[in-house]
Amino acid sequence: MKQRAFLRKGGGPVRVAMGDSILGGVAIGPLRFYRRRKNTLAEVSSDLTAAEEWDRFEQAREKSLEQLSALYEKALEQVGETDAAIFEIHQVMLGDENYLDSVRSILETQGVTAERAAAVTGDNLAAVFADMDDSYMKARSADVQDISRRVVNNLIGAGEEDLPWEEPSILVAEDLTPSETVRMDRSRLLGFITHHGSAHSHAAILARTMNIPALVGVEVDERWEGHLAVLDGHNGCVYVDPAPELLEA
Repeated sequence: MKQRAFLRKGGGPVRVAMGDSILGGVAIGPLRFYRRRKNTLAEVSSDLTAAEEWDRFEQAREKSLEQLSALYEKALEQVGETDAAIFEIHQVMLGDENYLDSVRSILETQGVTAERAAAVTGDNLAAVFADMDDSYMKARSADVQDISRRVVNNLIGAGEEDLPWEEPSILVAEDLTPSETVRMDRSRLLGFITHHGSAHSHAAILARTMNIPALVGVEVDERWEGHLAVLDGHNGCVYVDPAPELLEA
């Protein structure tokens, strides 16, 4: 575990967790945990025909493409054309023959809902990327999960999530997707720390371009919620409950 404890002059512990730095900057603020909504697919089997479920999937896919187009325009303003192209890649992935063939095959052979077929396809393809040796290709696993989650959200009518707090904070999460990174309100996002992810992920690329201090691969602790912290991107660590002299430095 990349985590150590030091003592302040007053005797209280200062927690120091290590990670891989995305940007050599510093952020100071309270830690707030971002817990992505979990979609529980209550209905697995479908009373509709495979063709009707395919129509539902196609409608959700079209809506997803529209959302990704809007995200591209938003990213274009924030990070420029090169990095905004991430969302063009996501649109291409939503039209990939392997992705579409998998959804169609599951619908035709298993009699499940479109959301179930999309979720299973996303999990299966993400696992393929995650098992690759190349670090760049391995990081594409998060992109597949991102587009699959978007389609499922549209199928079940779930809206996109926002930061659940008002004060400027350092976000702590299991991981972040590119779309979550771009959509977040910068006035409330001082930096972020994730347990999973890599420096090659599209979320990390966007964070660098957006000048957001960030660490990935950190052993996070739920007990940090609300505690003051210093995210030190220069040294790849986060200080939880920092001593006054550290804050001054």
